[in-house]
Amino acid sequence: IKITNEMIPLDDKETFEMMQKGETIGVFQLESSGFREVIARLKPDRFEDIIALVAMYRPGPLESGMVDTYIEVKNGLKVAVYEDPILKEVLEETYGVILYQEQVMRIANLMAGFSLEESDNLRKAMSKKYPELMAKYREKFITGATANGIAVALADSVYSNIEKFAGYGFNKSHSAAYALIAYRTAYLKCKYPEEYISSLMTCDMGNTDKLVNYIEECKRLGFEILPPHINDSDWGFKPSAGKIRFALGAIKGVGESAVFAILEA
Repeated sequence: IKITNEMIPLDDKETFEMMQKGETIGVFQLESSGFREVIARLKPDRFEDIIALVAMYRPGPLESGMVDTYIEVKNGLKVAVYEDPILKEVLEETYGVILYQEQVMRIANLMAGFSLEESDNLRKAMSKKYPELMAKYREKFITGATANGIAVALADSVYSNIEKFAGYGFNKSHSAAYALIAYRTAYLKCKYPEEYISSLMTCDMGNTDKLVNYIEECKRLGFEILPPHINDSDWGFKPSAGKIRFALGAIKGVGESAVFAILEA
């Protein structure tokens, strides 16, 4: 089987259904128990949700309530409130939550007339929590926003809000790259589970804990783990329909040269 990145659509329904069940053991970035719990609550149904999940699953956002807000609004348990149409334009994709550093920059640019360089300097000041610089930018933000016809009270409220959440902000482009690998590995697990898990097991042949974890996942999926066989096994784990043949290379005490001599014979 040869699969190229171009052959993997970003809107595969079955892949998202697998994720919604939290069945992401072996999926890049999404396989820890905590991640699986959050992804099952989130119930992602679009690629943007995976980008957001990768950005959110960190101690700060989890403790701040950002993750809960995102999940509740996405699943219709809460309604996002936007104090200004500019905020709706920038934050609608993340259900009203300031999640990405790029959103902080965009709000400052659109609402307060910051240049892109000034917006980036504001992002840096917020992420590094420089109080004196933050106070200076508050004054500039409010002055710029009021010049654009926004009430002082609203401008002050918006700045306080982005000040609160910007410290947790994540770079979206970085998160998107991680999310793309996560989605593609989820797709492969969903569509080609025997081949994908065999590959994982081959990569981690020297890690007993991971192998045990993957074998448990095979049992959950209903795959039979066949014992090593001198005439059928390979160096790595070998997939077939509903089965995975144990690898000769994973047998303790059997060296690489011995295995390849057996295979040649």
